[in-house]
Amino acid sequence: MNFHIDKDVSLSEVHETIDTTATKHRGWRRILSFLGPAYLVSVGYMDPGNWATDLAGGSKYGYSLIWVLLMSNLMALLLQGLSARLGIVRGRDLAQANREAYPRYVNFVLYLLAEGAIAACDLAEVLGMAIGIQLLTGLPLIWGVSITVLDTFLLLYLQRLGMRKMEAFIVALVAIIAISFLVEIVLARPSITEVASGFVPSFPTDEALYIGIGIIGATVMPHNLYLHSALVQTRKIDRTDAGIKQAIKFNRVDSTIALNLAFLVNAGILVLAATVFFKTGNSHVAEIKEAHRLLPGFLGNMAPVLFAVALIAAGQSSTVTGTLAGQIVMEGYLSLRINPWVRRLITRLLAVIPALIVIIVYGETEVDALLVLSQVILSLQLGFAIIPLINFVSDKRKMGKFAINPITRVGAWLIASVLVILNLKMLINEVMPIMGSAALIPKLLIAAGGLFFGGILLYITFHPYFTRNDASKSIQLHSANTLLENMNVPDHRKIAVALDFSEDDSKILAHAFGQGKEKTTYILIHIIESASAKLLGTDSDDYETRKDIERMQSYVQQLKAKGYNATGEVGYRNRVKEIVRIVEENKADMLVIGAHGHTGLKDLIYGETVNAVRHDLKIPVLVVTL
Repeated sequence: MNFHIDKDVSLSEVHETIDTTATKHRGWRRILSFLGPAYLVSVGYMDPGNWATDLAGGSKYGYSLIWVLLMSNLMALLLQGLSARLGIVRGRDLAQANREAYPRYVNFVLYLLAEGAIAACDLAEVLGMAIGIQLLTGLPLIWGVSITVLDTFLLLYLQRLGMRKMEAFIVALVAIIAISFLVEIVLARPSITEVASGFVPSFPTDEALYIGIGIIGATVMPHNLYLHSALVQTRKIDRTDAGIKQAIKFNRVDSTIALNLAFLVNAGILVLAATVFFKTGNSHVAEIKEAHRLLPGFLGNMAPVLFAVALIAAGQSSTVTGTLAGQIVMEGYLSLRINPWVRRLITRLLAVIPALIVIIVYGETEVDALLVLSQVILSLQLGFAIIPLINFVSDKRKMGKFAINPITRVGAWLIASVLVILNLKMLINEVMPIMGSAALIPKLLIAAGGLFFGGILLYITFHPYFTRNDASKSIQLHSANTLLENMNVPDHRKIAVALDFSEDDSKILAHAFGQGKEKTTYILIHIIESASAKLLGTDSDDYETRKDIERMQSYVQQLKAKGYNATGEVGYRNRVKEIVRIVEENKADMLVIGAHGHTGLKDLIYGETVNAVRHDLKIPVLVVTL
C-alpha cells in the first residue's frame, strides 16, 4: 500500500530535504539519517521554564517530586510518538490536521491557544537567557531581556545553513547543558537511596500540586506536539507500508534517546536543588539567581559558571525550536507565510514586552514567579493539543493500518484525562479564593470563560463521534485541479524596469525584452540615493544626481537606437515608495527587477526591497536573480 500526501507541506523550505532513501544510507547510516527531529523537540523539555519549576520543586520538597518528572517523561514519549506518527503517515502537522477537521471558529480558538502556549514558552526562554547573561556578566536583567531580541538574526542564519546543521547546533547546546549538570551532580554527591525514594508518587501540599503541574507543563509542552509532527517531514522516506513502518520505528528510537536525555537533565536540576538546598535547610531557594549565588558555598567556584552557561544554552536552543513551532502554527491554521525573521521578531516581542513590564513594575524579584506561571499556562493548554492528536492517530480512515492500537489509545486517553483533571483541580484551587472576594462582573467573566473553554474541550473530544469528516471535505490550500482552459495570454504594453546602474543592467533589460512585443514601451527606473537626493529630493543637484540623470538619458538613447520604445524616470529618497509611485503613475503592466541573492543582514537591507515592492503592486513582478 502506498500513502500519498498533498504538496501543501509543512515547513516547505526544509520539507524532505534529507533523503533517507538514498543508496548511501544503508545499515547504521539509515538509522542516523532519521535521528535529529527529537533533539530539536527535546530542548523544549529542558528550557529555562523547567529550571524554575525543577529548582522550586527540589528546594522546597526535596526528592519527592522526581516521580512527576518520570511520569512527565513517559507521557512525553507516548505523545511525541503520536505526533511523529501523524506527520509520517499523513504528511500533516497537527495544525494542518486541526484545520481540516474542525470548523473555522474552533480552529481560531485553537490557534490563539497555540500562539499563547508559544508566547508563554518564549517568555521563559527570554527570562532564562537574560538571567544567564546577568549571572555571567552582571548586566542588569532589563538589558539582558532587550539583548535577546538579537537572536532573531541567529535563527535566520541557521535556517540558511540547512536542517542538518541546525540540528547539529541544537545537539551541541544540549551537550553543553548535559555536561554542565553532570559535573555539578558529581560535585554534589547525592544519596542514591534518597533519590530513589522520590519515585514514590505523592503531593505533600497544594503548593506542591501547583509546582507539580508546572513541572508537567514545562515538560509536556503543547508547541512540541505541533513541532514534532512537522520536523519528521524533513525526511524523505519510501512511502510504502514498509518504508512508513521503518520511519516510525527509527523516530521512536530518536525520541527515546533525546527525551530520556532531557529527563536526566531535569532530574539533575531537581536532585541538585534537593541535595544542595533542601537538605541544608535552604528550602526558600526557588529562584534561579538565588541558586546561582549559593552554589559556590556548596560546590566551589566552578559550579555557578557551569550553571550560567547551561542556562544560556538552554534558552538559546529553545528559542530556535519555539520559532519553528510558531511558523508551523501560523502556516497550518491560517495558511499565512511570512518571512522567518519577521515571525521571529513578532514572537520575541510578545515575550519581551510582558517580561519588561514585570521587571519595570515589580522589579527583578518577581521574575522566577513569572517563569513558573508561564509553565502553568503551558500545562493548561495541553488538553487542546493532546485531544485532537489522539483522535487523529486513532482514525483508521485516515491512518489506515498505522492507526494506534487499542492499548496505546487507552494509555493516551488516560494521560489526557490525568492532565485535564490535574489542571481543573489547580484552577479550582486558584480561582475559588478570587471568586469568594471578587465583585459580580469578574465572577461572571471567570464563569463565562470557564464554560467557553470547557465547551471547546468537549467539542474537540467528541467531534469524531458525531461528525463524519470525509477526506473530500479536507481544506485545500490550492484550487481544484482543473483543465488549463480559456487562458488569456497577457499583452504587456508598458513594462517598467528597475535598474541600479551596474553591470547587471543588461541582464535585467534582456529579461524585460523577453516579456515584451514590438509595440511595448519600456519605462526605465532608477532611484538616486545620494545624501543630497535623500534630503532634497527633486531639488538635489550633487555630482551623483547629475551623473545618474546622464546615465539614464544615455540608456534611453541607446535603446531607441536599437529600435526599442523607451523612456526614463528617476526617483529620490525612499527606494520602495519611488519605484511603486513611478510604476503606478506610468500605468505599467509589469515590473522587472533584479535580486542579488544576499544572505543574512544584507538580505534585510537589500533583498527586502523586492518583497516590499511586490506586495505594494497589483501587477506581475518578474524577479531576475543576478
